[in-house]
Amino acid sequence: MRWLGRLFNTRDTLVRLTLLDLAGVGYLVFCTQTGRAPTVAQWILAVGAFAAALLLHRRPVANMVVQAALLAVAIALLDDIMINQVGASWALIEITIGAYRARTIGLAAGLLAVVDLTTTIGDSADRVAAGVVGLALEVGIPLLLGLVIRANWNLARQAQERAAAEQRQHESESRAARADERSAIARELHDVVAHHVASMVLRVGVARHVLTDLDPRVGEVFDDVHGTGTAALAELRRLVAVLRDPDGVRGDAALTAIEPSALPAAIGSAIDRARQAGITVEADLDPAIGSLDAVRGMAVLRLTQEALTNVAKHAGTSAVAHLVVAVRDGVVHWEVADTGRGGGPADVPTDGGLLAGVPTDGGHGITGMRERVEVLGGRLEAGPSGTGWRVRTALPAVVVASDRAPVRSVPRERGAPADSPAPEPA
Repeated sequence: MRWLGRLFNTRDTLVRLTLLDLAGVGYLVFCTQTGRAPTVAQWILAVGAFAAALLLHRRPVANMVVQAALLAVAIALLDDIMINQVGASWALIEITIGAYRARTIGLAAGLLAVVDLTTTIGDSADRVAAGVVGLALEVGIPLLLGLVIRANWNLARQAQERAAAEQRQHESESRAARADERSAIARELHDVVAHHVASMVLRVGVARHVLTDLDPRVGEVFDDVHGTGTAALAELRRLVAVLRDPDGVRGDAALTAIEPSALPAAIGSAIDRARQAGITVEADLDPAIGSLDAVRGMAVLRLTQEALTNVAKHAGTSAVAHLVVAVRDGVVHWEVADTGRGGGPADVPTDGGLLAGVPTDGGHGITGMRERVEVLGGRLEAGPSGTGWRVRTALPAVVVASDRAPVRSVPRERGAPADSPAPEPA
């Protein structure tokens, strides 16, 4: 019955009056009280009532006056006044359900009552009494129906306002809860995680200076661990700042963006780290990524880091990962696909564990990737592809002008020539 409720909405006045006019035409054609065909005068007054209802559907008071006048003429000229009587009563309903003052509604009801009582002028007291009682049908019921509909509208509006207020309160409580949770996470990161990472970085630094006769390869590993730990500490400090005061760091590009010129090198570093873990990475990077805006550049970098970590942890060291980053028609197309599970997971650091689409250790890797993509207006697709797994997206790009030289693609293998063939973007 929802359609019936919508029929009595103030925005559907024209629909209601059109249906009323059609019903009136049907009455004239099939159901006249006299049993005879409608007279010319009856048709003229009926058509006048129909036209006034449609033309004045946005002006109920004017429609009420016209309908009452037509009813008065019909009372004087016609035997069957049903059409004009219903038209005037319905005009009273429209006034009652509209946002009009009680005085306006009372005057409209009084006008209709006076016009109806003109039929009893010169009649006996019994006929006059019967006419007064008949006002309950012609005036009382329209008033009652209009007031009921108006009350229902008011109740519905109040319910919507209460629901909106409850929703705002719920959102406020949710924001407060998230703020408390962020504060708790920030304390844990600062007091526990950052402390341990700082301790490990310090010990590695001490080892680099104490152990002087190291194999160069071991020294290389120490340097890499020390650099990675230092970078991780910086990221943790930034993350703690974001968690404690998101609004205070919203404009800090260092927390949310990367310089366009640094993006190819940053992606190359992520590829090198995956290769150091034993993963074979084939990369096809469009030189145009060096001109991406900073925010989308950071998104591409984080997606690449997460996806390659996924491959390392779930596809194993014998897997081959294909990375494609291309800019076509103002859209950044990014994809990482692997050949499937290999000989065992590689021991590489991760930033959270929903990897290769498989939940591990309660992490939220794919969820975080999807949220990052959706914020920028894209849509992340992740799922099986052949024997492996594929993650891809298309980000609307904002390309900034740059007079820098094009950035060369990262070679497929370390030490391979830069102009070696690269796979076509999927």
